[in-house]
Amino acid sequence: MPTVRLWAFAALAVLAGCRSAAPPSVSEFAPLAEAVEGVLARHPAATVAVVVRRAAPGDTVAYGRNADRPFHAASTMKVPVMIEAFRQVETGLRAWDDPVRVENRFRSIVDGSEFAITDDSDDALYSRLGQDVPFRDLVERAITTSSNLATNLLIDRLTADSVQATAVRLGAPGMRVLRGVEDLKAFEAGLNNRTTAGALATLMEALRDGRAVSPEADAAMVDVLDDQAFNEMIPADLPAGVRVAHKTGEITEIHHDAAIVYPEGAAPYVLVILTEGLEDHAESARLGAEVSRAIYDVLVGD
Repeated sequence: MPTVRLWAFAALAVLAGCRSAAPPSVSEFAPLAEAVEGVLARHPAATVAVVVRRAAPGDTVAYGRNADRPFHAASTMKVPVMIEAFRQVETGLRAWDDPVRVENRFRSIVDGSEFAITDDSDDALYSRLGQDVPFRDLVERAITTSSNLATNLLIDRLTADSVQATAVRLGAPGMRVLRGVEDLKAFEAGLNNRTTAGALATLMEALRDGRAVSPEADAAMVDVLDDQAFNEMIPADLPAGVRVAHKTGEITEIHHDAAIVYPEGAAPYVLVILTEGLEDHAESARLGAEVSRAIYDVLVGD
């Protein structure tokens, strides 16, 4: 897994062409709504939120369906965790090479009792228990392989309050980060990380436009998102060569994806798809892939 990008930031792609002095027009709302609803009609059991935002010279596309409805955030909460990690490095609070001891012991926000991670999409970090790993490795694993262990180690150092403050600073108070993951007592008490599609879209827009931390840091974060290992939703049905920098999340009947899509020869757009109500994640993945392709066809064409 590459790590160099976290301490030697890649150059930021020039985004000035995505801004215009002329007042932007809102376009293609009706075609997007028709395309999305056509897909969702085939999945009536799902509750779905979709947000699309694209900024190009003189033309802004903004579409939202259930944009302000709260959902369990699942692993999409790792996006603001990454942003806060980069902010703390940028401001000198931390360094990418800072050693972090890998331990699978955490405290519940309910009563301080100890718990351990028992469900994880990435088991590689567990072979390093009792050893030190660089801070940058945790950030990459939290995003690319959605490591729950890496995420909780980060939350213990960054603090959930700092992550939440960063989301609010970026205009996304709808992203509520109360804790790390796998805190079952908090889950049973209803103390869950929550998000709206609109809040996630705002965070992804900030990354796209170089406003989250700094242009250099944001370009590096987009690179990390581009290395995502789970690609069954937004990227799945898009044409080869389309870059998709994204973060997925799933738990029980929840399945999400939040992305910056970079079509060849066209302006990038932010797409967030949040789903609830489908136990079969193969079906929710198909739903997301179909919505993504329908939106691509409206915005970009075949």
